Amino acid sequence: MVSPRPGGESESVAKSPSNEDLARLVILTREVCKNFGETRAVRDLSFQMKRGELFGLVGPDGAGKTTTLRLLAGILEPTSGEIWVDGISVVDDPEAIKGHIAYMPQRFGLYQDLTLMENLLFYADLFMVPKKERGPRIERLLGFSRLAPFKERLAGALSGGMKQKLGLACALIHSPKLLLLDEPTNGVDPVSRRDFWTILYDLLKEGISILVSTAYLDEAERTTRVGLMHEGSLIQVGRPQAIMDMVEGVVLELVPSDVRAARRTLRALPEILSANVFGGSLHIRIAREENIDAIRAALVSAGIQILSLRGIRASMEDAFLCLLPQGSTQSVHEPGSRVGDA
Repeated sequence: MVSPRPGGESESVAKSPSNEDLARLVILTREVCKNFGETRAVRDLSFQMKRGELFGLVGPDGAGKTTTLRLLAGILEPTSGEIWVDGISVVDDPEAIKGHIAYMPQRFGLYQDLTLMENLLFYADLFMVPKKERGPRIERLLGFSRLAPFKERLAGALSGGMKQKLGLACALIHSPKLLLLDEPTNGVDPVSRRDFWTILYDLLKEGISILVSTAYLDEAERTTRVGLMHEGSLIQVGRPQAIMDMVEGVVLELVPSDVRAARRTLRALPEILSANVFGGSLHIRIAREENIDAIRAALVSAGIQILSLRGIRASMEDAFLCLLPQGSTQSVHEPGSRVGDA
């Protein structure tokens, strides 16, 4: 695991959480591990989430994000370690947290042959919402999700983005304190992704704490705090800007005539700290601006045309790649792509 660097946050937690800690934090985990046979899906997970936060758990497929959310929701029992959610020990009493949280998995259980309204009423029954509260609550959920005009439409006939909004509305029907969302924007079009995040910000204003997992690193920049996850471990936790500020040196964006050839050429130069592919460009990290001359000379010598070369602010993708343990590799191809996309 990468040690916390200046600007990041240490996630050390007390051995025995105090009542003050449990009142201040909506999530507290201590050295949580989860094994499936010989496979360790989650390794020594220790982090805390304050009430009223929008916390992002970010990493590629297989990083342990879904397992972590299932542990927090009390669906899985940890192999070792302790978890507290809304002041309740999930290890000791997983059933006790059900009324405090809403968990929305990647494939939320909507009933395709029921209408949007019938799905909401079904989940109101499931969570035993008092009948006198259902009407106002459903109308409010339909309003903030902008689904009111479609309440008689079958769920199976909704678009991907509308299904996600309906899933969120169903998850919120019992007014939970903590919302756990597992990659809610996976496979959703960019406009629906934007709308979904707008809804999350509105929920934050109402005092709901939100933990969202995602493989989209650009979404990490929209959170209050973010935890970068790799191979079951948190490699860094902190405010998005603080994590991006950890990237050392000067970051350049190069658009060459041949991206792969340019990457091979530049990686051989001692001046290059890193060179990673982002779509049709390279993000290059160098120690000093004076090293740009060596980049230009090497590319010209290799017969590679420079279409564009400019300094840029380090992104969350740059930070993630910089913070990976030595020997690890990930490919990030373009903003909005998933971590590890090939």
